[in-house]
Amino acid sequence: MERVCFLLRVRADRLDEYRARHQAVWPEMLDALRRAGWRNYSLFLRGDGLLVGYLECEEFDAARAAMESRDVNARWQAEMAPFFELPGEERPDTGLERLEEVFHLA
Repeated sequence: MERVCFLLRVRADRLDEYRARHQAVWPEMLDALRRAGWRNYSLFLRGDGLLVGYLECEEFDAARAAMESRDVNARWQAEMAPFFELPGEERPDTGLERLEEVFHLA
């Protein structure tokens, strides 16, 4: 099981709307994440827009590829892209910065 932690930055002027969108994630998006193997998935948002994501999956590259193949993911990423400070033309799911795990207490 892989544990994955990543960072993104939400635009300061969109924080409230970002929170609201995640109170009503599309059921088909939730289903796609589950089917792609994303487990124990959480997002944590700091007041300045720093977003920390955490998930568990069998293999992150495979889980990302599984989401890439789903139409609902493309629609969700297009809807969410304006909320993020991203370099270039990246989407939120491709512009994330993955962090190295250096310690785990099981």
